[in-house]
Amino acid sequence: MKDRLSRRDLLALAATSGAALALPRWARAAEAAAPKKKLLILGGTRFLGVALVEAALAKGWELTLFNRGKTNPGLFKGRPLEEIHGDRNVADDVKKLAGRKWDAVIDTSGYFPKQIRSVTEVLNGNVGQYVFISSISVYTPPMKAGMDETSAVARLAAGTDVDAINDIGEGNYGALKHLCEEAAEKAMPGKVLNIRPGYIVGTRDESDRFTYWPVRVRKGGEVLVPGSPTDPLQFIDVRDLGDWTIRMVERGRNGTFIATGPKERLSMGALLEACRKETGSKATFTWASEEKLTELGLTPEGDFPIWVSSKGEEAGIGDVSIARALKEGLTFRPLGETIRSTLAFWDSLPEERRSKMKAGLAPEKEAATLAALKPGKALAAAPVPEVKK
Repeated sequence: MKDRLSRRDLLALAATSGAALALPRWARAAEAAAPKKKLLILGGTRFLGVALVEAALAKGWELTLFNRGKTNPGLFKGRPLEEIHGDRNVADDVKKLAGRKWDAVIDTSGYFPKQIRSVTEVLNGNVGQYVFISSISVYTPPMKAGMDETSAVARLAAGTDVDAINDIGEGNYGALKHLCEEAAEKAMPGKVLNIRPGYIVGTRDESDRFTYWPVRVRKGGEVLVPGSPTDPLQFIDVRDLGDWTIRMVERGRNGTFIATGPKERLSMGALLEACRKETGSKATFTWASEEKLTELGLTPEGDFPIWVSSKGEEAGIGDVSIARALKEGLTFRPLGETIRSTLAFWDSLPEERRSKMKAGLAPEKEAATLAALKPGKALAAAPVPEVKK
């Protein structure tokens, strides 16, 4: 073992352990003098984009955002970053990126391969790494527990004119995302990081999918839940995904990674118990089989977000392997922290927005279904009121 640490050792220690203040003055000066990594984010003003911006700014990186400027305008006013406004679907707007150099670009808003091509053609080799935020939906059904980065991916029908597709329709989202991955790799071979998240949850999640459960449990009373308490599910806090992505860019890591969580297997029952603990709720849980819920006119996977059927073609999507990402340092904050931050964001929304959730079972329908499940009720005859949208 060496008696003294070299300058490189000390700088590495500071980067990995946060021990910068304990370094000698020369080491701190060398670290401060290191050139800032230049990062371009396509998007950046909503959900994951915001988490990426915050993580990059925490690193002191030189940051540029390219977006239309319509979502959350002024969100980063006064922050040390550059914003270029333009629509990535308009060729003249994308040309605003020409002649510029960045160490990496993170694409949070790509859905069609032609969008990736238009960006990479304009950047023309002036970027060292292309990070594409893909999706776990790239895998072809039936999805089986334990599937990993090598599992079969979805494909469009032979002969499909991919560049003629302008809308995401039934069944083509995953296939298009995979084609985006391929387009990036073709443009920048060996310099692409494809990240395939599952459900992304937490602060700024406007989908209400995960949010439904903490909010519903906090409300209390009898909560209707599908399936079994042991049903597995997976999701990742948006801050964990943002932090890990930035760390991967910092290290220049490329390849394809499934990014979901948590590290240990999580069940639906454990999630609900955590929601009850964090909110101090006295809610009770009534579990109902898929068959009974369907008989009552519900569509379990549609009416109960995050939960995944154990019998459908996506049965394994709640129990995929994240071994590869774990080896690359993917970490997770405690579930309770995610629940608390989700509720804090929900409570910050206007009352009008909170009056109608975008996901989950409407209160009237839940009450009617719970009543129909009571002993002695005729399940098929139980009325389920129509909910006006």
